[in-house]
Amino acid sequence: MKKVVIIGAGPAGLTAAFELLKNNSPEEQFEVTVLEAQKVVGGISQTVRYNDHRMDIGGHRFFSKDERVTRWWSDLLPTQGAPSFDDLELGRQKPLCPGGPDPEKEDKVMLVRRRVSRIYYLKKFFDYPISMKAQTLKNLGFSRTVKAGCSYMKSAMIKKPETSLENFYINRFGKTLYGMFFEGYTEKLWGRHPRDISADWGAQRVKGLSVRAVIADMFRKKFGKKDAANTETSLIEEFVYPKFGPGQLWETAAKQIEDMGGNIILGAEVKKINTADGKVKSLEFEYEGKPVTIEGDIFISSMPIKDLVAGMNGVPDEIAQIAAGLPYRDFVTVGLLVDRLELKNLTDIPTLSNIVPDCWIYVQDVGVKLGRIQIFNNWSPYLVKDPKNTVWIGLEYFCAEGDDFWNMTDSDCIDFATDELIKMGVIRDRSARLDAHRERVKKAYPAYFDTYSRMNELVSFLDGFENLYCVGRNGQHRYNNMDHSMITSFETVNNILTGRKDKQNIWNVNAEKEYHETAKSENK
Repeated sequence: MKKVVIIGAGPAGLTAAFELLKNNSPEEQFEVTVLEAQKVVGGISQTVRYNDHRMDIGGHRFFSKDERVTRWWSDLLPTQGAPSFDDLELGRQKPLCPGGPDPEKEDKVMLVRRRVSRIYYLKKFFDYPISMKAQTLKNLGFSRTVKAGCSYMKSAMIKKPETSLENFYINRFGKTLYGMFFEGYTEKLWGRHPRDISADWGAQRVKGLSVRAVIADMFRKKFGKKDAANTETSLIEEFVYPKFGPGQLWETAAKQIEDMGGNIILGAEVKKINTADGKVKSLEFEYEGKPVTIEGDIFISSMPIKDLVAGMNGVPDEIAQIAAGLPYRDFVTVGLLVDRLELKNLTDIPTLSNIVPDCWIYVQDVGVKLGRIQIFNNWSPYLVKDPKNTVWIGLEYFCAEGDDFWNMTDSDCIDFATDELIKMGVIRDRSARLDAHRERVKKAYPAYFDTYSRMNELVSFLDGFENLYCVGRNGQHRYNNMDHSMITSFETVNNILTGRKDKQNIWNVNAEKEYHETAKSENK
């Protein structure tokens, strides 16, 4: 019997626990304990409940080009086989899974949702990612269009060295489009100008996306050649989504983990990692105000590397300094229930109360702090108590823990967010607000500056502990999507089962440029 201790009950931690327990056999048994600092599972993929409404923290489209991930999701929550509430009301047609559950009668179900995400700029909507269709050119106006075209042609002929995120974007979109659609938003997100951010972030998040990729995708659609395997993730048109938000999937997984004999301890914050002789020997965590020690044979960590290293004994000063200098961006979501939006639905997509069809609206206006708007009605009508007569939105702000915005009171923050929507023309006035709730999330986004440039030294140090595996977004300090976080755990469990010592395959997840651009089959 091998005792496995997993830090974190987010997507990576729960996937690792599930896979290990699933592979228990008479020849090899795993005793699995998951320690989670919060009182809920799911990490930033949790679903927050508030007054009969549900909030998705950050928005989570369930889409992956890895067959292991999509099969894992569908095994836990099968895809709908009958129309959802809004599809029934509107008579919308969409692909259904024969024999799948009816979301009007059953809860354990994935909905098929249409991906609509747009940019709000100049008080007009632009496709996200930016497209080259006629409406885009009309919104930009003749002079901006000519300037953007010339700028892109120049960038296509003269490439800048990709020493920064700024140059990364300019090489793919030209300086003019970069200035309109990337520069201000990126600075909002990271609190740093793109010239001061490593190009690695772009390489991980938009990889194959460029003007050329957008045009190629347009031609594929125009001539009916849809190829999901070669479509950039940001260009997908449909995704699946749990009826009650992403946390539903992880709550379902947690229940199955416990049914298989796993132990999940909520409210268990790891404080110390005790090491000796090149191995982790035990962890010390705080539970209900008391210190608890747990020993183990294998340790899997999805906690922030900064905190992991800070809790270790005998860490060399230089390594400790690199870990302490790793930056993060923190996150605030204001949930706002309103009677209606002032934004007009000028698309041909029918929606309840004819609201705009967007899942996300990216706010490029640098005159407001707001970064994105989620419209929860469009993610799932079941996130909203009364989706026919109210609109439940999430206003997303990027900040630093302890700064003025983070330290606002709930009421001040809600008023601030409401006033920004009024300024933008999204709602008419404060009387449109029916209810509101604020959520704060620490270390939501691992950032690519400061000591991140020395990340390879940290990886070498951590890999020196034979029985320690680092997984997930914060566990690897990599801006992973949810599926990438899961894949790090698939690779980890495979290493444990096969006895593989080299951990490079785990660190390589989402580090290879090809990942987003081509589908990976299970055997690759």
